Amino acid sequence: MADGSNGVHRAWWKEASVYQIYPASFKDSNGDGIGDIPGINSKLDYIKSLGVDLVWICPCYKSPKVDMGYDISDYRDIDPQYGTMTDIDQLIGGLHSRGMKLVMDMVINHTSDKHKWFESAISSKESPYRDYYIWKKPRIGENGEKLPPNNWLSAFSGSVWKYDEKSDEYYFHLFAAEQPDLNWENPKVRQEVYDVMRFWLDKGVDGFRMDAINFISKDPAFPDAPVTVPSSKYQPGAMYYAMGPRLHEYLGDVGKILKEYNAFSVGEMAHVFDPNEIIKVVGFDRNELNMIFQFELTDIDMGPAGKYSPTKWTPRQFKNISKKWQVFMQENDGWNALFLENHDSGRSLERFLNYKPELRSVGAKMLATFIGLQSGTLFLYQGEELGLVNMPKSWPIEKYKDLETLNYHKQLLNDGASQEAMDIAMREFQKKARDHARLPFQWDTSSFAGFSTVQPWIDVNEDYKEWNAEAQINDPLSVFTYWRSIFDLRRTYKDVLVYGKFELVDPANEKVCAYKRSFRSEVALVVTSFSDSTVSWAVPQEFWKAGKIMLSNYGDVKELQAEMVLRPYEAFLYILNN
Repeated sequence: MADGSNGVHRAWWKEASVYQIYPASFKDSNGDGIGDIPGINSKLDYIKSLGVDLVWICPCYKSPKVDMGYDISDYRDIDPQYGTMTDIDQLIGGLHSRGMKLVMDMVINHTSDKHKWFESAISSKESPYRDYYIWKKPRIGENGEKLPPNNWLSAFSGSVWKYDEKSDEYYFHLFAAEQPDLNWENPKVRQEVYDVMRFWLDKGVDGFRMDAINFISKDPAFPDAPVTVPSSKYQPGAMYYAMGPRLHEYLGDVGKILKEYNAFSVGEMAHVFDPNEIIKVVGFDRNELNMIFQFELTDIDMGPAGKYSPTKWTPRQFKNISKKWQVFMQENDGWNALFLENHDSGRSLERFLNYKPELRSVGAKMLATFIGLQSGTLFLYQGEELGLVNMPKSWPIEKYKDLETLNYHKQLLNDGASQEAMDIAMREFQKKARDHARLPFQWDTSSFAGFSTVQPWIDVNEDYKEWNAEAQINDPLSVFTYWRSIFDLRRTYKDVLVYGKFELVDPANEKVCAYKRSFRSEVALVVTSFSDSTVSWAVPQEFWKAGKIMLSNYGDVKELQAEMVLRPYEAFLYILNN
């Protein structure tokens, strides 16, 4: 619905907030050490009490779980480890009866190599499913050896090509070798995917998070990528698959189905930082996807050689990236997905702050203020509402479980990396590894943090006795209560906090990230200090007007003063009287 006087298209999904669940790590109901759907069903009142509108669950389909469920072997069934279709029906019903909706993870760039389509495809060149995947003849090297068809690097290290001796062809996999990419050029593949989407929408699912969705169209020539990492045998090739030639055609088809069901959609789009490309996907009149996850902000700490290489960044850069996407989307009728954490990254407290245990609570609340009061649909990852942190630095590499980290570590060993290089990588693992977000949810002080009655599949963080849901739910000063306040404020001041214009305030400041939200005569000032020491901040004169402090992470700021002395990681929201 267009709001003519302010040029705003309103939509239910713009005003919604989303809670992301990683099923294996949320709640174990049957004592096998692995979280499951009945476990989620037992905690719906907890989720409701937080004040969110949608729940997105990471894949729980049938899967060999080489990549924790992002390798699907049957799109129409639930993995027995997580439960049954009846459990999913109960989840849908339980959420709907509480006024919430369910978003499923849809992984349609690739399948598992144990999917019946791929098992048939690899069995014979004559298989009707052969063209469901991407196959190429080997390149022949100088000495007659067989080489991959091009030099692209896989997301999990090594080549994107796996040789199949039987057919003397390579198949293509952007991720693990056990995750062959689907061939979207084949109309039969597209129809299969659309049928799967309808299957779940007809079941009552309210929408999808689309995994790696911008990779579904590849440059059909599969050219070699330019050499940008000379030390590596394989090279980043994202320019040939991150926004392929037929992407908008395919997403247009996906969008038609979503619109038919008035469904929610968010696409994961890595390796795309050009807003002019992204707006083609999320522009209101494009009818492709509602919004996408782009990772420019959360990739700020990734160095030139990829995720596990270090780099330096400043709060000024951090707020400028936010400004870029906020302003671009408001000027071009697009929409942002707001997030600082997910199942693929380390915890925000240890990535974006100079983490100190004594500043944990105020730091978590400051980050919540910074991201939570911008324009867009707000996503919260399980445990973020409690201020959970990474695994202890004392934990050795043997405690890590994730393919991405372990493959990278193995590659360094195989390459004969120096001790210094290994130490640098370990420091980066301690900040950014995906396992940090996948530690068991900390429910209470009982054994295994109330997640399970037995040793979980991955160790519980050692701080669970102090940092858990039970301790925070009824504490007015907890991180949990603070997040609940943010969701309440977004509902109460929807016009200005959801739809309002975004402008940076004091943009040159290196330590204070402040911004103004405005909608007609409504004005809000959001101030966050990214410094771990005290900072003086002169409040611009335009805000020297009557108003009210609506949120303060120290809990004791009562009024705005011309000069604010901001304590470490201090944050507040000031709403001017209308």
